[in-house]
This record gives sequence, structure tokens and C-alpha cells, in this order.
Amino acid sequence: MLANLPRLLLRIEGLVLFASAIALYVREDYSVLALALLFLAPDLSFLALAGGPRVREVAYDAAHTYVGPILLSSVSAIAEWDAGVMLGLIWLAHIGIDRALGYGLRYPDAFRETHLQRV
Repeated sequence: MLANLPRLLLRIEGLVLFASAIALYVREDYSVLALALLFLAPDLSFLALAGGPRVREVAYDAAHTYVGPILLSSVSAIAEWDAGVMLGLIWLAHIGIDRALGYGLRYPDAFRETHLQRV
């Protein structure tokens, strides 16, 4: 049981991130249409497949790390740019649900290896 605890905690962390981002999104009364249209946008990083496996992994990881959406949301909140906060929350929600489902950042030697599990 304890051997699986880190994996469980990482999934719970993802679920909490997803729920928190959606709750803030709803609280700010942002567009449900924008959420529906943009929720899977980070997965467009798969289009980098044309550049080969290494390019695909770099593109995927760049689109699925917390750094981009946290910076976008924070800077946008400070600058009072609602569209940036909205986009950052959608992006964070996407990453959160991915983590809750067990999808993590990819290792360069095998795309099916993630920091959470073998996919």
C-alpha cells in the first residue's frame, strides 16, 4: 500500500488542481464555450510528432508543465488581463486532469514512460 502512496498522492494532487482551476474559472464567470473549445488545446503539442520523437517529447512536456500556466495566470492577474487568467486556468485544469488520470511528463528515451507511470 505504501509503495503506491506517491502515485496516489500525485493523482489526488492533479484532481485538486483540476477542481480548483475549474472552481476559480466558474467563480470569475468566464466563458463555458471558451473552456470547451480550449480545454484540449495543450494536446495539440502532439502535432510536433512530425519533428520526430525528441521534438514531440519536448513540445509535449513544455505544454504540460505547470510553469507556463502559472506564469501566464500570475502575470495576467497582476496586469489585470482577464483573458490571460482565463487561459491560464484552462491550461492548469487540463494539466490537472491529465495528472489525475495518470499522464505525466515524458522521458526522452521512451514516450510511454512518464514521471507518474508507464502509459
